[in-house]
Amino acid sequence: MPKMKTKSSAKKRFKVTGTGKVMAAQAGKRHGMIKRTNKFIRSARGTQVLSEPDQKIVKTYMPYDR
Repeated sequence: MPKMKTKSSAKKRFKVTGTGKVMAAQAGKRHGMIKRTNKFIRSARGTQVLSEPDQKIVKTYMPYDR
């Protein structure tokens, strides 16, 4: 069988941890920071673990990152 391809957009945006969880950057911080509250900006730092249904979708895009 030929090798399966990894989606290039997924490998740039997501990272799979050692335990198999999918990490992603917090959404909503690209532009428009004036209208955001300071609380939102603080809490949106770094990365977050995706929900279980979203993790399932992302893992189909990256077949070898399990």
